[in-house]
Amino acid sequence: MARILGTGNATLDIVLTVDGYPQENDEIRCTDRSIRRGGNSANTLVVLSQLGHTCSWAGMLVDTPEGRFIRDDLQNHGVDTAASRFAGSGSVPVSSILLNAVTGSRTIIHYRDLPEYSFTDFSSLELQAFDWLHFEGRNVKSLQAMLQWSRERYPSIPRSLEIEKPRPGIEDLFGLAQVLLFSQTYAASLGYGDPAGLLQSIHRQFPGADLFCTWGVEGAVSLDREGRYTSQAAHIPRRVVDTLGAGDTFNAGVIDGYLAQRDSVTLLRQACMLAGEKCGRTGFDGLTGGGFKGS
Repeated sequence: MARILGTGNATLDIVLTVDGYPQENDEIRCTDRSIRRGGNSANTLVVLSQLGHTCSWAGMLVDTPEGRFIRDDLQNHGVDTAASRFAGSGSVPVSSILLNAVTGSRTIIHYRDLPEYSFTDFSSLELQAFDWLHFEGRNVKSLQAMLQWSRERYPSIPRSLEIEKPRPGIEDLFGLAQVLLFSQTYAASLGYGDPAGLLQSIHRQFPGADLFCTWGVEGAVSLDREGRYTSQAAHIPRRVVDTLGAGDTFNAGVIDGYLAQRDSVTLLRQACMLAGEKCGRTGFDGLTGGGFKGS
């Protein structure tokens, strides 16, 4: 299997399960409370590790009980943290999450008081040890330097970029990765009511990349650099339990599909099946890859 480096965020998630989203000024009781390790790139790596890949995470932590909890959770899931850095001050990012037990939807309130992973940290890594580089679309200025440097020094290593949210200058990164992974949130921020419109627009500007966009219960679509368009219906589990991290799981399915050299139709189907399987369970443990694992 492949060696994958993921660069991005890791968080402490405080998840409160409720039977319905509260109105302002309500006082309600939660039915469950859990503390988890979260973060987009970290979640993606945990899934890829379960699919048999050797994964490493590059990001920031702080030497507190919370920071050690995140580090230990990643290591317990087979994700190496040697490329991470500990900040001298601050606190780990915390996401307070309301998880609706009826619909599986999640509402997130995020707090951050930690420096971002720097280009200096990234450029000290021995990237030739990896077969794939995955980047979370945040910290745009430093990320641009990381993508440019890795492209110039290691042009043969594929690079994927997740674009979950609109951020100032993030479009400047689109020409620096071979695989771009968009969210419905990003598409909607630009006024697109369907994923095809977004991908067609991006393809005209950046024809050298393969493009993906998730669209919730409607599934996902892709548009490759040759202009081939593929759509796939969502895989809906019997009961939607927890949608937290479904997009991160989809991204893991896409990366795994490329590394297994699957065709675009099979790759997209696998990613949707994997994301749907995740929505039917709490957390990420026990994902099978929708029947693709190890193939």
